[in-house]
Amino acid sequence: MSSAINDRAPTGLLVDFGGVLTTSIWDSFAAFCATEELDPGTIKAIFRGRGRGLELLRALERGELEDTAFEAEFAELLEVDPEDLISRLFAGLGPDQPMIDALGRARRLGVPIGLISNSWGTGIYDRAPLELFQETVISGEVGLHKPQPEIYQLGAERLGLAPGDCAFVDDLAENVAGAVAVGMRGILHRGADGTIAELEALFGLELAPY
Repeated sequence: MSSAINDRAPTGLLVDFGGVLTTSIWDSFAAFCATEELDPGTIKAIFRGRGRGLELLRALERGELEDTAFEAEFAELLEVDPEDLISRLFAGLGPDQPMIDALGRARRLGVPIGLISNSWGTGIYDRAPLELFQETVISGEVGLHKPQPEIYQLGAERLGLAPGDCAFVDDLAENVAGAVAVGMRGILHRGADGTIAELEALFGLELAPY
């Protein structure tokens, strides 16, 4: 479902990485919990509780906390081994190839494309298709995190566009709301088919492999 606060057709596209260009992060977390013999909703509950777990994540996202320090403290909350914890949390993550292919077609058709991602440490982007993007904004590199307004504004600025000229795709409603608040067209990602259809309608392009 898309949201908007302006009627201008966008000319640039900004997207999230994890959960948009990959399979579900929550599914990967649930698989991790199963391996560790935890309730499958443990990690989601920790973040939604907005306590110490979310504080640790925000510090990691802003680059204020080293990977190993986050792993040590977050492992203590989960009561699991901290060794390579971030890698283990994301072991179940795979590429969402239809979304990657659609962005590649949009780029070839002349749409400026950028990445705005809340980082989970330094290694997570080894699997990201960074060649798709003209510009990238990684939260840990800029000291900001979604849904802070400045991170969306920076993404648009790096593409040479105003926020109102951009569409933004994310799998978290609060992050889409943050983009809409600065004037972007927002698409809440719930699967490749729906998101690609919305992008086709917004940009007037054929992006699916018909």
